[in-house]
Amino acid sequence: MSADDLTPSEILVLLALMAESRPVTNTELKALGPELRADSRKKLNRLKLVETDTRARPFTHELADGGWARCYEELAADVPPRSNPAARTLYTMLRSLRRHFDRHDLRPADVFLTAEISEDPAEPEPARSVSEGSDLEDRIRAAYARHVARPGAWIGLADLRSALADVAKDEIDRALVRMYKLPDIHLVPEENQKMLTDRDRAAAVVIGNQDKHALAIEAP
Repeated sequence: MSADDLTPSEILVLLALMAESRPVTNTELKALGPELRADSRKKLNRLKLVETDTRARPFTHELADGGWARCYEELAADVPPRSNPAARTLYTMLRSLRRHFDRHDLRPADVFLTAEISEDPAEPEPARSVSEGSDLEDRIRAAYARHVARPGAWIGLADLRSALADVAKDEIDRALVRMYKLPDIHLVPEENQKMLTDRDRAAAVVIGNQDKHALAIEAP
Protein backbone atom coordinates (compact mmCIF):
# COMPACT_ATOMS: atom_id res chain seq x y z
CA MET A 1 0.00 0.00 0.00
CA SER A 2 1.39 3.41 -0.94
CA ALA A 3 2.14 5.97 1.74
CA ASP A 4 1.50 9.01 -0.49
CA ASP A 5 -1.95 9.61 1.03
CA LEU A 6 -3.73 10.33 -2.24
CA THR A 7 -7.41 11.12 -2.22
CA PRO A 8 -9.81 8.99 -4.30
CA SER A 9 -10.15 11.87 -6.78
CA GLU A 10 -6.37 12.14 -7.17
CA ILE A 11 -6.12 8.41 -7.79
CA LEU A 12 -8.78 8.72 -10.49
CA VAL A 13 -6.76 11.50 -12.11
CA LEU A 14 -3.72 9.19 -12.29
CA LEU A 15 -5.78 6.33 -13.71
CA ALA A 16 -7.35 8.60 -16.35
CA LEU A 17 -3.92 9.89 -17.40
CA MET A 18 -2.64 6.32 -17.54
CA ALA A 19 -5.54 5.28 -19.77
CA GLU A 20 -4.97 8.22 -22.15
CA SER A 21 -1.14 7.86 -22.14
CA ARG A 22 -0.70 11.39 -23.51
CA PRO A 23 -0.79 15.02 -22.38
CA VAL A 24 -4.36 15.85 -21.30
CA THR A 25 -5.81 19.32 -20.75
CA ASN A 26 -7.87 20.34 -17.73
CA THR A 27 -10.96 20.42 -19.94
CA GLU A 28 -10.34 16.94 -21.34
CA LEU A 29 -9.61 15.54 -17.90
CA LYS A 30 -12.88 16.85 -16.52
CA ALA A 31 -14.74 15.29 -19.46
CA LEU A 32 -13.07 11.95 -18.68
CA GLY A 33 -14.43 12.09 -15.12
CA PRO A 34 -12.08 13.45 -12.47
CA GLU A 35 -11.52 17.18 -12.02
CA LEU A 36 -7.99 18.21 -11.11
CA ARG A 37 -8.08 21.17 -8.75
CA ALA A 38 -5.09 23.40 -8.13
CA ASP A 39 -4.23 21.98 -4.71
CA SER A 40 -4.30 18.40 -5.99
CA ARG A 41 -2.31 19.35 -9.09
CA LYS A 42 0.43 20.90 -6.95
CA LYS A 43 0.44 17.84 -4.72
CA LEU A 44 0.77 15.42 -7.64
CA ASN A 45 3.51 17.60 -9.13
CA ARG A 46 5.35 17.72 -5.81
CA LEU A 47 5.17 13.93 -5.49
CA LYS A 48 6.54 13.64 -9.06
CA LEU A 49 3.50 11.64 -10.13
CA VAL A 50 2.25 14.11 -12.75
CA GLU A 51 4.07 16.60 -14.97
CA THR A 52 2.11 19.76 -15.78
CA ASP A 53 2.79 22.24 -18.56
CA THR A 54 1.64 25.61 -17.21
CA ARG A 55 3.02 27.74 -20.04
CA ALA A 56 -0.41 28.17 -21.63
CA ARG A 57 -4.02 27.64 -20.69
CA PRO A 58 -5.62 25.23 -20.43
CA PHE A 59 -2.81 23.47 -18.56
CA THR A 60 -1.83 20.02 -19.81
CA HIS A 61 -0.99 17.09 -17.56
CA GLU A 62 0.86 13.84 -18.22
CA LEU A 63 1.93 10.94 -16.03
CA ALA A 64 5.52 11.12 -14.84
CA ASP A 65 7.53 7.93 -14.35
CA GLY A 66 6.46 7.92 -10.71
CA GLY A 67 2.84 8.16 -11.81
CA TRP A 68 3.14 5.08 -13.99
CA ALA A 69 4.65 3.17 -11.08
CA ARG A 70 1.92 4.43 -8.74
CA CYS A 71 -0.82 3.31 -11.14
CA TYR A 72 0.78 -0.14 -11.37
CA GLU A 73 0.69 -0.30 -7.59
CA GLU A 74 -2.96 0.79 -7.55
CA LEU A 75 -3.89 -2.17 -9.77
CA ALA A 76 -3.30 -4.44 -6.77
CA ALA A 77 -4.79 -2.13 -4.13
CA ASP A 78 -7.64 -3.05 -1.81
CA VAL A 79 -11.00 -1.37 -2.27
CA PRO A 80 -10.93 1.92 -0.33
CA PRO A 81 -13.12 1.99 2.80
CA ARG A 82 -16.71 3.15 2.36
CA SER A 83 -16.49 2.86 -1.42
CA ASN A 84 -19.67 3.06 -3.46
CA PRO A 85 -20.67 0.22 -5.83
CA ALA A 86 -19.03 1.90 -8.84
CA ALA A 87 -15.69 2.16 -7.03
CA ARG A 88 -15.87 -1.46 -5.85
CA THR A 89 -16.50 -2.57 -9.43
CA LEU A 90 -13.60 -0.43 -10.66
CA TYR A 91 -11.17 -1.99 -8.18
CA THR A 92 -12.40 -5.46 -9.08
CA MET A 93 -11.47 -4.72 -12.70
CA LEU A 94 -8.13 -3.21 -11.68
CA ARG A 95 -7.16 -6.32 -9.73
CA SER A 96 -8.11 -8.47 -12.72
CA LEU A 97 -5.84 -6.33 -14.90
CA ARG A 98 -3.00 -6.73 -12.41
CA ARG A 99 -3.36 -10.53 -12.50
CA HIS A 100 -3.13 -10.39 -16.29
CA PHE A 101 -0.08 -8.12 -16.13
CA ASP A 102 1.68 -10.38 -13.62
CA ARG A 103 0.89 -13.52 -15.61
CA HIS A 104 2.36 -12.06 -18.80
CA ASP A 105 5.09 -9.90 -17.23
CA LEU A 106 3.51 -6.70 -18.50
CA ARG A 107 3.50 -3.11 -17.31
CA PRO A 108 0.78 -0.48 -17.86
CA ALA A 109 2.78 1.20 -20.62
CA ASP A 110 2.50 -2.04 -22.65
CA VAL A 111 -1.27 -1.86 -22.65
CA PHE A 112 -2.32 1.79 -22.38
CA LEU A 113 -1.15 3.30 -25.66
CA THR A 114 -1.70 6.57 -27.43
CA ALA A 115 -3.83 6.61 -30.55
CA GLU A 116 -0.76 7.56 -32.58
CA ILE A 117 0.31 3.96 -33.16
CA SER A 118 -3.15 2.59 -33.96
CA GLU A 119 -4.05 2.01 -37.55
CA ASP A 120 -7.02 0.95 -39.64
CA PRO A 121 -6.65 -2.83 -40.05
CA ALA A 122 -8.18 -2.54 -43.50
CA GLU A 123 -5.49 -0.10 -44.62
CA PRO A 124 -2.80 -1.89 -46.67
CA GLU A 125 0.76 -1.71 -45.41
CA PRO A 126 3.22 0.22 -47.56
CA ALA A 127 5.68 -1.76 -49.64
CA ARG A 128 8.86 -2.59 -47.78
CA SER A 129 12.27 -3.94 -48.67
CA VAL A 130 13.37 -7.45 -47.81
CA SER A 131 15.69 -6.11 -45.11
CA GLU A 132 12.73 -4.32 -43.52
CA GLY A 133 10.32 -7.21 -43.87
CA SER A 134 9.96 -10.71 -42.53
CA ASP A 135 13.67 -11.51 -42.96
CA LEU A 136 14.67 -8.79 -40.51
CA GLU A 137 11.91 -9.75 -38.11
CA ASP A 138 13.17 -13.34 -38.24
CA ARG A 139 16.68 -12.10 -37.51
CA ILE A 140 15.42 -10.11 -34.52
CA ARG A 141 13.71 -13.21 -33.17
CA ALA A 142 16.82 -15.30 -33.73
CA ALA A 143 19.08 -12.73 -32.04
CA TYR A 144 16.69 -12.56 -29.12
CA ALA A 145 16.66 -16.36 -28.73
CA ARG A 146 20.48 -16.48 -28.70
CA HIS A 147 20.79 -13.91 -25.93
CA VAL A 148 18.12 -14.93 -23.39
CA ALA A 149 17.89 -17.94 -21.12
CA ARG A 150 14.22 -18.59 -21.81
CA PRO A 151 11.31 -17.23 -23.88
CA GLY A 152 9.70 -14.23 -22.23
CA ALA A 153 12.93 -13.00 -20.63
CA TRP A 154 13.98 -9.40 -21.24
CA ILE A 155 16.82 -8.18 -23.42
CA GLY A 156 17.91 -4.56 -23.59
CA LEU A 157 17.56 -3.01 -27.03
CA ALA A 158 21.18 -1.89 -26.80
CA ASP A 159 22.27 -5.54 -26.68
CA LEU A 160 19.82 -6.49 -29.42
CA ARG A 161 21.17 -3.79 -31.73
CA SER A 162 24.74 -4.93 -31.03
CA ALA A 163 23.74 -8.41 -32.18
CA LEU A 164 22.41 -6.87 -35.42
CA ALA A 165 25.23 -4.40 -35.96
CA ASP A 166 25.02 -4.71 -39.75
CA VAL A 167 21.44 -3.39 -39.81
CA ALA A 168 20.69 0.34 -39.75
CA LYS A 169 18.99 1.67 -36.63
CA ASP A 170 15.98 3.04 -38.49
CA GLU A 171 15.37 -0.36 -40.15
CA ILE A 172 15.38 -2.10 -36.77
CA ASP A 173 13.09 0.63 -35.43
CA ARG A 174 10.54 0.05 -38.19
CA ALA A 175 10.67 -3.70 -37.67
CA LEU A 176 10.16 -3.35 -33.91
CA VAL A 177 7.20 -1.01 -34.39
CA ARG A 178 5.57 -3.57 -36.70
CA MET A 179 6.35 -6.46 -34.38
CA TYR A 180 4.99 -4.56 -31.36
CA LYS A 181 1.48 -5.14 -32.70
CA LEU A 182 1.94 -8.93 -32.47
CA PRO A 183 0.58 -10.70 -29.37
CA ASP A 184 3.89 -12.38 -28.46
CA ILE A 185 5.97 -9.20 -28.59
CA HIS A 186 6.48 -6.92 -25.58
CA LEU A 187 8.47 -3.69 -25.60
CA VAL A 188 8.69 -1.64 -22.41
CA PRO A 189 10.41 1.46 -21.08
CA GLU A 190 12.89 1.19 -18.24
CA GLU A 191 10.91 1.89 -15.08
CA ASN A 192 13.93 3.31 -13.24
CA GLN A 193 15.10 5.99 -15.65
CA LYS A 194 18.13 6.69 -13.44
CA MET A 195 19.49 3.27 -14.39
CA LEU A 196 19.65 4.14 -18.09
CA THR A 197 23.05 4.66 -19.68
CA ASP A 198 23.71 6.81 -22.75
CA ARG A 199 23.94 3.54 -24.70
CA ASP A 200 20.48 2.49 -23.47
CA ARG A 201 18.95 5.84 -24.39
CA ALA A 202 20.48 5.81 -27.86
CA ALA A 203 19.15 2.29 -28.48
CA ALA A 204 15.55 3.07 -27.51
CA VAL A 205 12.74 2.80 -30.04
CA VAL A 206 10.00 5.41 -29.84
CA ILE A 207 6.46 4.03 -30.00
CA GLY A 208 3.65 6.49 -29.44
CA ASN A 209 5.21 9.04 -27.13
CA GLN A 210 7.37 6.60 -25.15
CA ASP A 211 10.92 5.38 -25.41
CA LYS A 212 11.03 1.57 -25.18
CA HIS A 213 14.26 0.08 -23.85
CA ALA A 214 13.68 -3.68 -23.51
CA LEU A 215 12.19 -6.52 -25.58
CA ALA A 216 10.60 -9.81 -24.57
CA ILE A 217 9.20 -12.46 -26.93
CA GLU A 218 6.87 -15.13 -25.61
CA ALA A 219 7.18 -18.78 -26.58
CA PRO A 220 5.07 -19.73 -29.63
